[in-house]
Amino acid sequence: MPRTFKCSFCGTEIGAGTGLMHVKNDGTILRFCSSKCRKNMLKLKRVSRHIKWSSSKVT
Repeated sequence: MPRTFKCSFCGTEIGAGTGLMHVKNDGTILRFCSSKCRKNMLKLKRVSRHIKWSSSKVT
């Protein structure tokens, strides 16, 4: 059974073979469901708690 991961920004489930993975210099792995989530977190430095369309459970 393939593993599923949660998006590091919005918290949605990411299916096998989809999404984007970003590895930081300290070894932390960030997984994103779309480039929209990746850009909001890394480039625009937004916090998911303040975005209406993201899940409020993810901090």
